[in-house]
Amino acid sequence: METNETKWLVTEFEPVKRAMQLVGLLVLILVMGVLGYHFIEGWSFFDSLYMTVITLATVGYGETHPLSLPGRVFTITLIMGGMGIILTALTEITVFVVEGEMTGFIRRRRMNQLIGKLSGHHILCGSGKTGQHVLEELLRTKRKCVVIESDPEKAKKLSDAKILVIEGDATEDDILTAAGIERAAGIVTTLPTDRDNLFVVITARGMNPGLRIISKIEDISARDKFLRSGANAAISSNYIGGLRMASELIRPQTTNFLDTMLRDNSALRVDEVVVGQSSKHAGKSLEAFDELHSSGVVLLSLIRSGAYQFNPRPDTKLQSGDTLIMIGNPEQISVVRSEVL
Repeated sequence: METNETKWLVTEFEPVKRAMQLVGLLVLILVMGVLGYHFIEGWSFFDSLYMTVITLATVGYGETHPLSLPGRVFTITLIMGGMGIILTALTEITVFVVEGEMTGFIRRRRMNQLIGKLSGHHILCGSGKTGQHVLEELLRTKRKCVVIESDPEKAKKLSDAKILVIEGDATEDDILTAAGIERAAGIVTTLPTDRDNLFVVITARGMNPGLRIISKIEDISARDKFLRSGANAAISSNYIGGLRMASELIRPQTTNFLDTMLRDNSALRVDEVVVGQSSKHAGKSLEAFDELHSSGVVLLSLIRSGAYQFNPRPDTKLQSGDTLIMIGNPEQISVVRSEVL
């Protein structure tokens, strides 16, 4: 029974498959020629091979030995069959190179190798209007990410921009596997329909129970269904848009401040860092965390066991699993993150 993984592998290796088929036909016609001359004319295998090669190559060196009538009939058949295969092979090779299939195949193989080395990365399903904003933020904050895009033209543009991309349907298990979902830290699905997004949520949760899953939803009433199916958060653009409009109305300066941090011309971000299990800072106080102070970040809150400690005291001792909420640019936050792992 053909699985989705089998179908994806067949598509990925189709150019190689065609090349191998042509090579196999060439080897077959060569073997048939050697055996034919050997048994019909009684020649040695080397003489039979030499005669087969010069016949198929049509170099015109002349016969190795005088041919009998059956041998001449066999030679005619060998030329007609062999030339057809050779011309087909040359045509396929020309199309392969001219249409850029070789370049595309090499690029896909190289990209798959790079994705295979990733861990703790984020996967984005769909690079449409919503997905594009998600991708831009992931890139600006220097997160490792892989995009799954079903549109070949969009996938090529992403590839040309040096963005890791898998061309295919994100609802298929093998495509998610190719994106490294077992090793990923999170996935965002922004496909056009709630049905497809829900399918990705269910599939992703089954493939990686520890994955953080964020999904776009069109129907706000479907939010609970997404959460029950494994999503950590289900975001409605209409709902978020409505909140933003209300915020612009009643707290414009606060909204503008937060909005400024998310614009292209600002590197500031509100971000989070989790204290690792083996962190050297576990058990030490915040005031002893020199890199936190020298990095230039502003610590807003500490989250422990789901409780928020806003503006924590300097003598607060860090524990494994604590989450630090801070404002800073990606480089500053990266320094702190590397220290608390």
